[in-house]
Amino acid sequence: MKKLIVNADDFGLTQGVNRAILDGHHNGIITSATLIANGGAFDSAVAACSTAPALGVGVHLNLTQGRPVSPPSRVPSIVTSEGSFYPSPGSLVRQIVKSSVRLGDVETELRSQIEKVASAGIRITHLDSHKHIHLIPQVFNMVLKLARECGIRCIRCPIEPASGALGPLLGCRSGWIHVTRQYLLGRALSALAALQSKKVTEAGLHRPKHFYGLSQTGFFDAKVLRTILRSLPEGTSELMCHPGYVDEALLKTRTRLRAQREIELEALTSQGIRELVADMGIELISYDKLYAAIDEVARKCNEPLQESIRRG
Repeated sequence: MKKLIVNADDFGLTQGVNRAILDGHHNGIITSATLIANGGAFDSAVAACSTAPALGVGVHLNLTQGRPVSPPSRVPSIVTSEGSFYPSPGSLVRQIVKSSVRLGDVETELRSQIEKVASAGIRITHLDSHKHIHLIPQVFNMVLKLARECGIRCIRCPIEPASGALGPLLGCRSGWIHVTRQYLLGRALSALAALQSKKVTEAGLHRPKHFYGLSQTGFFDAKVLRTILRSLPEGTSELMCHPGYVDEALLKTRTRLRAQREIELEALTSQGIRELVADMGIELISYDKLYAAIDEVARKCNEPLQESIRRG
């Protein structure tokens, strides 16, 4: 059986992103979203969840954009003198390598973000992160710890197959420098995720077996989506996407994905894409169905042992 989680990142970033994610859920193939606790449209995203009870919602942990949920005075080593996060993953990594970042500050902020989402009444299905900062080894260990403490059972571990990642690179006729750069970034992040994957199992947490969307970020359209769907392997996969409507708030937001978000939404809501999913027998699920299915398999596997114990 082929199962697919279609997760929209950046829920809560802007009103236009929120509307697009809800449209992609109600009229397309989006099954899951991850909520930015310090996003400018956080409250409207939370309110929108009441209209989409089938939408799985996780936390999009963020250490590189905007201001922290915690008071800056409580997390001084992860913010600039203006009280904002360092502006890029590279800046954050450099600060960690220089031992300028106190990991206790990172834990305080990530815990605050998870607690803010939970306090808003959201049943958190999983954790991932903005710009994939949770793949930094020191941060990854902390995220696993917080997931276990908070009863969150799944985490994104984006190990993208090299063959599937080549699609945009081979098909591009222009902008090949940007496509190549994204491909190389995808390979680097996949390698980093592969190094961390064993820790997920050891922590008793779950992750989809397959992942797509790293190398396609910025180049995701209906053609790319069809290619991914047709090559989807057996088991559970996650597809990361970034739909959105371009509004004034998005234009003011520090992001390279603007018009591209509408292209993604068009693909995700395409009638042809929905028909392809049905024709291929792909089951669309969210992260909560992932661990429910795993629990059911484990229960059935344990039944003979439990029966043997009862019989003595």
